[in-house]
Amino acid sequence: MGESPPLPPGVRLRRPQPGDMGWVIQQHGEIYWREYGWNADFEALVAQIVARMMKRHDPQWENGWIAEHDGQRVGSVFVVRKSKTVAQLRLLILTPEARGLGLGGCLTDACIAFARDKGYRKLVLWTNRNLDAARAIYASRGFRLTGSEPHHSYGQDLVGEFWELRF
Repeated sequence: MGESPPLPPGVRLRRPQPGDMGWVIQQHGEIYWREYGWNADFEALVAQIVARMMKRHDPQWENGWIAEHDGQRVGSVFVVRKSKTVAQLRLLILTPEARGLGLGGCLTDACIAFARDKGYRKLVLWTNRNLDAARAIYASRGFRLTGSEPHHSYGQDLVGEFWELRF
């Protein structure tokens, strides 16, 4: 995986295990409903993404991490292959209790290191304009906004954004 990002005390990043992917779906559904008012359509989208990743997982070219703090799951992120030269960062999330520890950056750094080590030329992602903390993490690591489009999804009027990091 290349150089490991520095981790806060009591934190470890590990590969997903049985049960983790259900937790990822649950956390996205609960957190985005509570914090942004997004409806169950978002949870359904996350479930579809997770199912597709699990069915098509190629361990040679894709990876994922579950962040634990003092033995409890507190975050996740994944890298999936879009093409021979492009990888995609997916499903970065942190529980509210884990915010402020630098874990969002650590998880993003793990994705960047993995994509570089595998020889991808570009790491892309899709997010929404109202997700300020995630957007700040991406921008601080050199991702560039490449496009945006308004959409009505999850019961909200949103602006989707496309970001990329070239290697």
